[in-house]
Amino acid sequence: MTPLPASLGSSWQMAALSRDLGKKPLARTVADTPLVLFRTARGVGALIDRCPHRNYPLSDGRIDDGGLRCPYHGWRFGPDGACREVPGCALASGDERRLAATPVEVMERNGAVLVRLAGAGADLPDLGPWGAPDHDHFWWSQGVWRGRTLDALENVLDPFHTNFIHDGIIRRSTRRLPVRLSVRVGTDWIESIIEQPRPDLGWMSRLLEPPRDRSVTRLYAPTLVQARWEGPRGLTLCVTVFFTPVTATTLMPFACFTTPKGRGPGWLKEAAIRLFLEPVVLQDRHALSRQLDNLERFGAPRFLQGPGDLLGARVVRLYHGERLEPAVEGPFDHRL
Repeated sequence: MTPLPASLGSSWQMAALSRDLGKKPLARTVADTPLVLFRTARGVGALIDRCPHRNYPLSDGRIDDGGLRCPYHGWRFGPDGACREVPGCALASGDERRLAATPVEVMERNGAVLVRLAGAGADLPDLGPWGAPDHDHFWWSQGVWRGRTLDALENVLDPFHTNFIHDGIIRRSTRRLPVRLSVRVGTDWIESIIEQPRPDLGWMSRLLEPPRDRSVTRLYAPTLVQARWEGPRGLTLCVTVFFTPVTATTLMPFACFTTPKGRGPGWLKEAAIRLFLEPVVLQDRHALSRQLDNLERFGAPRFLQGPGDLLGARVVRLYHGERLEPAVEGPFDHRL
């Protein structure tokens, strides 16, 4: 199966929700890299999940005295990886660094804990309403999925699958509506724009959505997607999704839902979105797993680009860390 690209190491990847970090260390795998996350009064720490002494998993340890204590011999490490204590022994000058665990760059923002495995790289892009105080927000983490991260990105950017995988829920396979599709390209992002005069015909679209005439879905290289739905009064819904690769064939999606304040209480909007989107999430999860089954069955991916694949191979290029030539394409007339 296709290995994970190096671009993932130099970009911010979401490892956990802030609320996941409690009194115990948290084991996570990001891009085939085992990590341990923990919170102390000095902040959040992220270390490679291996004690440098005898390679014991640090995630089996405990948070103690402002650091993480390995359960094998009790070595204690700070959030920066420095060895703060070797029980029964005195540390000599320089031992803090010589005996250190391997730290990983970590950042906490808007309820998200993000890591950057390979150090310096691009910062997070401006994500507009994500985390804005004048909006309501909630996170939805759905555990580890079976599938390739690249295929999950292409799935969420592709409107044409919704007529079949989500037939009757989002759109209808037998009653397609005219839309205008456009594409905008930046050096490290690509987006699709859908303009439609009539609302989608699926029951979820008709029951849940306020009036909407435009949607914009943008991929920020390599694995961050933000989708915005807009109506005559402006933004109706924004979904920011961190597609975190776990291994070459598994991923963890973390989705933050953002809505303008004043359109019902936040808890009610969250309950409605979760209720209506649950079957959609399960259908996409099943589709990615079945797609991977067949990729493994035939030994390698072999994809054709059809007339509806307006983003083409550019999603793959961004995922692998390449840069694109800025462009504006369309609008094109299609039916969804």
